[in-house]
This record gives sequence, C-alpha cells and structure tokens, in this order.
Amino acid sequence: MAKVLMIEDDELLVKMYSTKLSMEGFEVDKVLDGQEALEKLEKNDYDIILLDLMLPKVDGFEVLEKLRVSSWPTAKKPVVVFSNLGQQTDIDRAKKLGANDYLVKANLTPNEVVEKLREQMK
Repeated sequence: MAKVLMIEDDELLVKMYSTKLSMEGFEVDKVLDGQEALEKLEKNDYDIILLDLMLPKVDGFEVLEKLRVSSWPTAKKPVVVFSNLGQQTDIDRAKKLGANDYLVKANLTPNEVVEKLREQMK
C-alpha cells in the first residue's frame, strides 16, 4: 500500500481526497500547514507527496525547497503540487524547486488526481 502525505489546509478537500485515496488503496497521512508538513517529512517516509502551495505558517514552495535539499527519507520521492495557482510563473517555480508534476485543483476530478499520483509512482 502506497503511503501519501497530503499537505492541504482546506479541510473539505482533505476529507474528500483522503477518502478517495483511501478507497483507491492509498494509506493517507494528512497535515494542514507547512510547518507540520516539514516535521512529518523529516521523521517519516512517504511514497508520494501531494502538496498545496498556499499554506499557513510555511508555504508549499518553502516546503518543497527544504524537502529537496534535505537528507530526509522522502527527499527524492515524487512531489505533486496540487494548487489553485495556475500562473505559468508558479508552475515554473514549483518545477524548478523539484516538483514532479503540477495539478490545478479546478481542472481535475478526484479520479484524475488518483491517476496522476499513480503515474508519478511508476
């Protein structure tokens, strides 16, 4: 069973996507802010990370940057940015920091998000 860390501050989305991912066979760990995400990433290993960018305390760009330069177990695992920021500058910045994929929340169904996560884990 693949372990996913969902870093998202919208509790409704967390509930919806964690339910969907669990139904699809993922083990889901959830955090609501960037600081808690960094603490989880430092101590745990995940197969994939689903990362929002607009987060309280520490934003997703900083989480991604700190993860990629760390020696944490998850440092080299796939990160899929999952955001409502759809500007090309945001997409380019996230990819430059090491995001494997960039999904705009409004453009995808939960089934499509699950498929994108599976693609990244191959």
